[in-house]
Amino acid sequence: MMETWWRALTFTLGYNTSLVTVGAMLLAAAAGMVGSFVLLRKRALVSDAISHSTLPGLALAFLVMGVWQGDGRVLPALLAGAAASAALGLWLVQRIGERTRLGEDAAIGAVLSTFFAFGVVLITVIQTLSVRGQSGLTGYLVGATAGMLYSEALLIAACAVGLLLALLVWRRDLLLLCFDADFARTQGFDTGRLDLLLLLLLMAVVVIGLKVTGLILVVALTIIPPVAARFWTDQPMRMVALAALLGALSGYLGVSLSSVREGLPTGPLIVLAAFTLFLVSFLFSPRRGVLASLLAYRRLRQRVHLRQGLLALGRDEPIFDGLTLKLLQRRGHVRRDGVATPAGLAAARDAEHEERLWALYRRRYPDDALHREHAGLTPIGQVLSADAIMALEAELPPTETAR
Repeated sequence: MMETWWRALTFTLGYNTSLVTVGAMLLAAAAGMVGSFVLLRKRALVSDAISHSTLPGLALAFLVMGVWQGDGRVLPALLAGAAASAALGLWLVQRIGERTRLGEDAAIGAVLSTFFAFGVVLITVIQTLSVRGQSGLTGYLVGATAGMLYSEALLIAACAVGLLLALLVWRRDLLLLCFDADFARTQGFDTGRLDLLLLLLLMAVVVIGLKVTGLILVVALTIIPPVAARFWTDQPMRMVALAALLGALSGYLGVSLSSVREGLPTGPLIVLAAFTLFLVSFLFSPRRGVLASLLAYRRLRQRVHLRQGLLALGRDEPIFDGLTLKLLQRRGHVRRDGVATPAGLAAARDAEHEERLWALYRRRYPDDALHREHAGLTPIGQVLSADAIMALEAELPPTETAR
C-alpha cells in the first residue's frame, strides 16, 4: 500500500493517474485563487448556491444527449448544461437581492434548495429511462475521477489553466474591488462588471470541478484553502498565491491517496486533505494559530504579573499572587521568603518611574495613547523617541522625580 502511494506521489503509477493528479491540482489551485477573491469580497456563500444550481442543468443536458445519442455521458455537453443552470441560479440570486428586501443569504437559500430539489427529481426520472450512463450521473454529486477519461482530464486541465491565466490578468482590478469598491468606482472601474466577472470565474471553477469533487464538495475547494492561507499572511496577493499552493497540494494528496486502494472516493479525499492543511494552519500558524495565540497570551500574562509585582515592590505593598512571586523569584527580584533583593528594588524604582511617565503620556496625548498596544507593559524607550521621553521627564513634578 505504501509503495503504491509512493508511486502515485512520484507520478510513476500510470499515465492516466498522473494526468488526473495534475488536472486536480490545477483545478484546486484555480479554486483557491478564485475563492480568495470571493472570501475577501465576503461572498463565500454564493459558491454554495452556484454549485447546487448546476444539478438541474446537468440532468437536462444528460437527457438531451441521451435522447440524441443514446448515451448522456458527454462531458462538454454536461458542463455546458451545468454552466447554463448555474448562470440562471446566479442571476436569480442577484435579482432577488436587488428587487426585494430579502438579503443575499435568504436569496441563496431559496435558489439553492429549489434548484437542488429540481435536480434530484430529474435524476430520479432519469433512473427510470432506458438511457445508457445513468449510474455515472450520480458521480457528479461527490465526484468520480476513477472513471475519468483521458479527454475529460485534458479538458479539465485546460479549463483550469485558462482560469489561472484569467485571474493573473485581472488580479489587481479584483483586489481593488474586494477592498474598496467605492474607491474603485471613483477611479473609473465598473464595479458591477468586475463583480460579474468574479462570479463568472467562480461559476467556471464550480462547473469544471464537478467531475473531480462533485457539486456538493467543490464548494470546499473555494473556501478551505483561502481560509487556511489567511492564517499565514496579511498580504492579499500572498494570500492568493498561498491559497493556490494549498489547493494544489490538496488535489495532489487527495488523488494520490485515492490511488492506493480501489474504490476510495477522490473528491472527499481531496476535501479531507484540504481540511487537514487548514487544521495545521489553524493550530500552528505563527501569526494567528491556536498555539501561537496561547503562547502570546502566556507571555502577556507573565508581563502583566511581572509589571504588577515590580510596582507592588516599589510601593512596598504585599504580594500574595503565586505566579507573580514565582516570576519575581525567577528574575532574582525577591528571595524565597518574599523579601526584595537590591536588584529587585532597583527594577521596582525603574518600573514605578516608567509608570508615571506612561500616565503622564496618556494624559497629554490620549488619542495617540489609544493606538499604543499594551503601552504600560512595553519599555518606554522602545516606543517613544529620546526627545519625547526627555520632554515627559521635564514635565514630571519635582517631588515625583526625586522619589
